Amino acid sequence: MISIHDLRSNSALLKLDLFCKGVRLDETCHVEEDGGRKIVRTRAGLGSGLEMILPGGLWTNAPVVEHFVERSPYSLHRREGRYLLRHFDEDVTTVELSPRPGWYDRRTTSGKPMTRIGTLQGTYLGIYQAKVCEYWTAKPIKVNCQFCSVGLNLGIDDADDKSLDEVMEVVRAARDESGITYVDFNTGHYEGDTYLDILEPFIVRIKQELGLLVGVQTPPHRDLKRYDHLRAIGVNRVSFCFEIYDRELFREICPGKDAEYGLDHYLDAIRYCAALRDKGPRDEPWVTNGEIIAGLEPAESTIRAIDWITEAGAVPTVCVFRPLVGTDLAKREPPETEELVPVFRRLYEACMEHRLPIGIAPNVHVSLVLLPEECRALSSRHYPLQDLKHAALRTVFRRQFERKLAKRAKSLPARSVSSSTGGES
Repeated sequence: MISIHDLRSNSALLKLDLFCKGVRLDETCHVEEDGGRKIVRTRAGLGSGLEMILPGGLWTNAPVVEHFVERSPYSLHRREGRYLLRHFDEDVTTVELSPRPGWYDRRTTSGKPMTRIGTLQGTYLGIYQAKVCEYWTAKPIKVNCQFCSVGLNLGIDDADDKSLDEVMEVVRAARDESGITYVDFNTGHYEGDTYLDILEPFIVRIKQELGLLVGVQTPPHRDLKRYDHLRAIGVNRVSFCFEIYDRELFREICPGKDAEYGLDHYLDAIRYCAALRDKGPRDEPWVTNGEIIAGLEPAESTIRAIDWITEAGAVPTVCVFRPLVGTDLAKREPPETEELVPVFRRLYEACMEHRLPIGIAPNVHVSLVLLPEECRALSSRHYPLQDLKHAALRTVFRRQFERKLAKRAKSLPARSVSSSTGGES
């Protein structure tokens, strides 16, 4: 049983509980008027919640529009200019609204609202590039993943056509005004495995002109040598979302992925890419993620997935299942927090046991998931030598990154974002 004391003293537990239960917004809340971010359905729908910051600097996206939120014990209130999170009738903690940057209210030179090109997910810029995943357009019936809402978002909150110049304009604005260090590109499946071809021009421009960290999240290319090339051009992260480790449930919930690639090819790609960590440019870090969803299969199966991913040398990304409005699983219940605590405890411990570099990149706070390093508060185990190593790596990498940005800024002509942007959206 989770007590109010536990919630007040452990922000990781509070973040997890909010993922599972959501939060009701009291009528006193004026999120956008108070400088908070508009709730938008982007990035496969997981950005459908309220972006806020919990004590300890844990950036969080709490569900607010899904059906289960109506019975949430959590409510958010505005009191004397501050936002207070309550659990039933008890105060839990004050929270901060994730700040809405000025560029959120501007348009690109081409006239599109900048938020239809990319949005902040915590402190990084997320961009769903290219058209809708073709699992949504398959005939005679669509074969999209049942939890996904990409086919409901593109063309509404997220533009389905984003040019290279539009993307660069938004990336520059996010760097200059929001201080981002990382840009993450996401695509669906396209016939002919064209997703890496689509992303490469964007990657090259960002790396050459801005030097930011760049990640890609796509289906696993059939030619695994393509990842050697991504490593060579400076990509810093590749993520493969196989979602479910139980093969029978994978086939049922992700029919397109199962038929097109199969679970084994996802696992092969993770293993192959993890082995590239020491084979590319020394000044460009490289991380491989295997992404899974907690709450769609038994917790024991998710823990087995975590163990497999970390043993392969990759870092797990564990999302909490959110029954998104309009999706095939919209009426399903979210998982119980108590069932997931062992999952996220294992996430932290497995990463530490395998000496994986977690929490190293500067200013990368993710609101949609609990990061492995955030899960430290869910474990009673200690890894003092690993902690010292991570602290040293954070310092070294931050200094290297800042030096690279400063050097690039001196070598390239200054370009103004504000002079090329239009009026209010």
